Amino acid sequence: MHLLTYRADGDDTPRLGALLAGDRVVDLTALAGAAGAQLPESLLGLIREGEPALATARRLLAVAPADGPATRPLAEVSLCAPLRPGKIVGVGLNYVEHVAESHRTLDTERELPDRPVLFSKPSTAVTGPGQPIRHNADLTKQLDWECELAVVIGEPAFQVAERDALRHVFGYSIVNDISARDQRRSGQWFFSKGQDSYAPFGPVVVTADEIPDPQRLDLSLRVNGELRQDSNTRHMLFGIARLIADISSGITLEPGDVIATGSPSGVGAGMVPPQFLQPGDLVEATIERIGTLANPVIDAR
Repeated sequence: MHLLTYRADGDDTPRLGALLAGDRVVDLTALAGAAGAQLPESLLGLIREGEPALATARRLLAVAPADGPATRPLAEVSLCAPLRPGKIVGVGLNYVEHVAESHRTLDTERELPDRPVLFSKPSTAVTGPGQPIRHNADLTKQLDWECELAVVIGEPAFQVAERDALRHVFGYSIVNDISARDQRRSGQWFFSKGQDSYAPFGPVVVTADEIPDPQRLDLSLRVNGELRQDSNTRHMLFGIARLIADISSGITLEPGDVIATGSPSGVGAGMVPPQFLQPGDLVEATIERIGTLANPVIDAR
């Protein structure tokens, strides 16, 4: 299933939806009500209820008419971030070529890390598809992009073995890990990567059953239509199962938490000369089988 959160008809209340045939949205809560069933009103609620709620949603979508009263064209709705995670765990230096370009331009270590490099982004950094990335020139002159596969946790995970780790995954999405490169503080990344709007997220969450091998997905990023990143998740230094095992060795991953699994090479800081985002730019992050997450950059001063 391709699950999403959206608003329609000027309504401020977000709705839980799913894509039908790629271009229509069905209101899952309304669909359930019409069938005498029950589903949560949010994607986070659906994740927390687990497999029984997922089974209900699958059953209802299997017979949902594309032109039923609970459906409408995708073009007529406004997509939101799929959910607001309890925590976002970022992974740095997780593609070999990105390690090399970061050493050259960002003064990181030359050697490949022997365990995942982790940092956090606050949930207040999350913004949805089509929503602006805030460029505040009083705070940064080096606003950068990073297209990353997002792993959405479904089952609580603590001290999980690598062989069991993928059982804890609900689904996959896209995070654009926006970074103010000139706001690292004594090597710490929280303010550099954690400002409001620095975690565009979406457009959908694809349930794990539809992506049986998340380590074989093409991913790319364009700025104003120009290709900047182009890689595949098979080039991760630490795969998703290893990341979950490592993080959960000391931190409980809860339903709805998100792991941003790292960026391939092609970031602005690594270009010659370096190029960074400016107000008026459009950033489009694309991952195979998930879709494209597009966000404009605005002047936030």
